[in-house]
Amino acid sequence: MPVNNDSMTMSAGAQGRQQQAGIFQLPGWFTKLTTPSLTGLKAAHFKRNGAGFLLLAPQLLILLFFFYIPAYKALSLAFVETDPFGMSVIFVGFNNFTRLFSSPEYRFSALLTLALTVVQSVITLGLAAMLAFATDRVIRGRAVYRRIILLPYAIAPVASGTIFAFMFNANVGPIAHFLHELGLPWNPALRPMDAQILVVLAAVWNHLCYDYIFLVAAILSVPNSLMEAAALDGARPVRRFFTVTMPLIMPTFFFLMIMNLIYGLFETFALIETMTGGGPAAATSTLVYKVYQDGFVQLDLGTSAAQSVVLMGIAILFTVLQFRAVERRVNYGV
Repeated sequence: MPVNNDSMTMSAGAQGRQQQAGIFQLPGWFTKLTTPSLTGLKAAHFKRNGAGFLLLAPQLLILLFFFYIPAYKALSLAFVETDPFGMSVIFVGFNNFTRLFSSPEYRFSALLTLALTVVQSVITLGLAAMLAFATDRVIRGRAVYRRIILLPYAIAPVASGTIFAFMFNANVGPIAHFLHELGLPWNPALRPMDAQILVVLAAVWNHLCYDYIFLVAAILSVPNSLMEAAALDGARPVRRFFTVTMPLIMPTFFFLMIMNLIYGLFETFALIETMTGGGPAAATSTLVYKVYQDGFVQLDLGTSAAQSVVLMGIAILFTVLQFRAVERRVNYGV
């Protein structure tokens, strides 16, 4: 019976590779985890529960130490009165919340946080949508423009706050000097409105890239056939964006609205600390910054913990309201 020389060569090569692989034999459980499965998601099922828990352990530990334990401590401290060293603890019930809601300073901080968050969210989404539309229309150098717009995303909030504090400094800042040349009395260290405008500008600049990334990806997912059909019907680029693109990317807009709200509530602390320090006269003391001031500066742990609980409740409330009010107008049938 004739034998194919090619098949003999291939089988000999396979045997050699098997002998070489035997020297570096991997464990069976590792081979099962790393071998691709023809059944897709079934590769995520484990015969032993220990392997799954082992892979989830890092994330579970992070949630435990940085979320669940701090949340438990905040809830426990919100109902007690204690000294900074924890030597004496007195249960006061809802007294911390009563004093909190009756405080004019806290009510002012809540209204200030709401106003700054809304203004920052509207400006950030508007500019991000405009830049995403503009760069999508560019033919030459599109990748270069996108990289330039994404550069601020690599800068930490502390560094961003330092840059804006210098650029808008009333004494040495070049932008502040330009504003003075125009006859504008700019001084964020003395004028509360100037300090609030500075916080909004820095927050928009620092968070603009995040919204831009998602909007660019959403615009790229719009089918070209729909845009071409609208163009054949005589729709101009701006009209095509508002009548075709916008309804299809509304889920992304909806997601970014929630993320901007969370950013305004929780992630502006570093900007405020480096630029204004909550001043002048507590004009930029938002809710998250007031938690820090009362807890770590004035050492009023009970009131600070109550504020953190209220801040968490506000974030949850706004998220639920946005889901119920906005989701009805969102088109998910892309």
